Amino acid sequence: MLAFATLASILFGQRALAFAPSSGGPLIIQRPRLQSPPSSSSSSSPSSLRLGDFFNNLGKPKVVDETAAVTEEADEGTAVTNGRAGGEGYYDEDDPIEKIFGFFFGKKEEAPLGMARFGQNRFPEQYPATLDEWASPVEGDDTEMSTLRPLLKNTNLESRRLRLTYDANRDGWDPISFHSKVDKQGGAIVLCTTRSGLKCGGYNPKGWVGYGEARGSIAAFLFVLGGGYANSSTGAPGIKLRKVGGPGLAQMDVPETGPQFSPDALVIRMDQRDPKLARSKLGSYYERLPDGTNSLFGRDSAVQLKELKVYHGLYAEGEYVPFTDAEPFALY
Repeated sequence: MLAFATLASILFGQRALAFAPSSGGPLIIQRPRLQSPPSSSSSSSPSSLRLGDFFNNLGKPKVVDETAAVTEEADEGTAVTNGRAGGEGYYDEDDPIEKIFGFFFGKKEEAPLGMARFGQNRFPEQYPATLDEWASPVEGDDTEMSTLRPLLKNTNLESRRLRLTYDANRDGWDPISFHSKVDKQGGAIVLCTTRSGLKCGGYNPKGWVGYGEARGSIAAFLFVLGGGYANSSTGAPGIKLRKVGGPGLAQMDVPETGPQFSPDALVIRMDQRDPKLARSKLGSYYERLPDGTNSLFGRDSAVQLKELKVYHGLYAEGEYVPFTDAEPFALY
C-alpha cells in the first residue's frame, strides 16, 4: 500500500490523493475533479481513476481541450492557455508522465543539458566567418591595425589588442625567420602588400606550431582591402572570403614554407630563389571573388610582394594562449 501511495503522490500531488481499497477488487484512487468555470454541465462529484488506466494510456497521445480559454498577450505576442504559455515545446508540469521524469531527472529546462551555454557569442570560431558585421576599434590600435580590426568580428581576436610579431622586411624573407616569430603564438592575421599596392591576406584562427600538419578551421577567411570592396557607410574595409568545403586544410603549417592558406588559395612559400613570390587560386578551399575571379590578386595568379606582416593577439604573462600545440587528427 505504501508503494502505491508513493507512486500516486508522484503522479497527482499530495492534494489529490484519497485511497479507497476495495475488497477483492483493484485499488481505486479517488481524485477530486479540478475546479473549472461554472457551467450547466459541470458536476461536483469526484472522479475515479483506476491505477491500471495510467499504464494503459501511456502510449496514447495527449488530448488537448479545445475549449480551454486562450488569451492573447498583445505586448508579448504569445498565447497563454490555462495560465501557462502555449506553443511549440509546451508541456504541463502536472502531467503524470512529466511527474515521473521530473521525480528522477528534475524539472525540464528551457535550454536542455545546458545548451544555452553554447553559441556564436561564446564560441565564435565554431562558425563560418561573419561577412556583414564589422568589429569596433580597440584602444591602442595603430593605423594599420585599425584597418584590419573590422575584419576580426566574431573571432577570438575581435576585442584583443594586436601586436606585430613578424615583418618580412625587418625579420627576413625566409621560412626559418617566419616560424621563429609566429609559432605557438595563437591565431593571427596575415597582411600582404603587392608591388602594385594591393593589400590582401587571411585570418588563421589556429596559428602555427611548425610541425608540418594541416590545421583546419571553418572560421578561417581570406580578404582583400580597399578598392570597390570598401564601404564607408557600413564600415567594411574590404571583402572577406569564407572557407568552403568544410574546415579541413584551412592552413598548411609547414616549417619549410611561409604562410600557406590551403594548398592553393594563398601560398607564400619563401623559396630561396624567389622568396617574395605569392600565388593564389580560389574556389577549391576558399570562396571566389563576387565576380567569379579565382585569385586574390585579380587577373594575376602570381605576384611579387613588397611587404608581408603577421599580427597576433597580445596576451598577458601567464595567460592561456590557445592552439599552441599539434593537432594531428583535427580537421575542424
